Amino acid sequence: MTRPVRAAAALLTAVSMLLLTACGPDEAGSDPGAGADLPALSELEASQPAKEITGPSTALLRDRHIEPIATDEKPQLPAAVVSHVRSGDTKVTVTDTSRIVAFDMAGSIAASLWGLGLGDQLVARDVSTDFPGAEDLPLITAEGHAVNAESVMAQKPTVIITDGSMGPRDVVEQLADTGVPVIFLDNDASFEGAAQLARDVGAAVGLPESGQALADRIEADVETAKAEVERFVPQQESDRLRMVFLYLRGNSGVYYLFADDSGVGDLVGALGGVNVANEMGWKGMQPLTDEALVKAKPDLILVMTNGLESTGGVDGLLAEKPAIALTPAGQNKRFVDMSDGDVLSFGPRSAGVVEALARAIYVPEAQK
Repeated sequence: MTRPVRAAAALLTAVSMLLLTACGPDEAGSDPGAGADLPALSELEASQPAKEITGPSTALLRDRHIEPIATDEKPQLPAAVVSHVRSGDTKVTVTDTSRIVAFDMAGSIAASLWGLGLGDQLVARDVSTDFPGAEDLPLITAEGHAVNAESVMAQKPTVIITDGSMGPRDVVEQLADTGVPVIFLDNDASFEGAAQLARDVGAAVGLPESGQALADRIEADVETAKAEVERFVPQQESDRLRMVFLYLRGNSGVYYLFADDSGVGDLVGALGGVNVANEMGWKGMQPLTDEALVKAKPDLILVMTNGLESTGGVDGLLAEKPAIALTPAGQNKRFVDMSDGDVLSFGPRSAGVVEALARAIYVPEAQK
């Protein structure tokens, strides 16, 4: 495993521990509906400079569906797959993909399988897998994001695919003792990682060409979204929004700053913002301190919707953490929230996430 991937995996593990203690079982996404009736970013024009916009806004996907890739490829089984278990990489052979259980913190693996056209072969879901078509699948996560091994095996899976971000990990690894192939894939929280995950998932289920086609589509869609966002980004660096991402669980007293390893760097870059986490030298995730946030001077704060709600909304957060009120973002109440199951879910909908955030940031009146 490469160093960046190890760092991302470590961050995902840390986040999973936070979520296990801070969330209920249904807190991955605020509204797993079909999508919002909103104009495309390409149809919009900014009505005022980015730094003059005030007030909070919610980023909504225009379409939550995942369109399967169109290929004529037939599964090439058996497929030999490298599984990244804690004791070292091991070879796993997949002979049957008729009943797949896939789970990870962001729902990205299940989303990739859906994008490969294997939605009918998914027989269960984790709490983060909330896109249309998957909502009726049996839930195999219990408290927070903990995997219920009995629920997994009750679905009679022929293959289990995960990334180690949901656990307890030793319990998940022990599922291999039942004779079912269990595959641990790398899953880097980034746009590049989303494309690579599509390739790796495709290879794991015997559809390497489809995996490559899905990866190509993800990359092309993200580049198109980035180009569209560029129309709204101020040319002068000093006019660009200084952005930070806060992970909040007010009901548990959990307040963290997320840095690049969580995928925040990719998002901020795609949105044309100034990456405050990188500028401040933050790594991974760290507890929110008054000193760090005031020094960072963010113009805009990105948060998860349920996290913001757990603090009592913007006003509740500012009352609980007065230091935030001292920042430009706090003074102008510039918070952009997005569904917990969407905002950092790098996968087939990555471009949609960029578009949704850009609309909420640069043209918030279009959200109303």
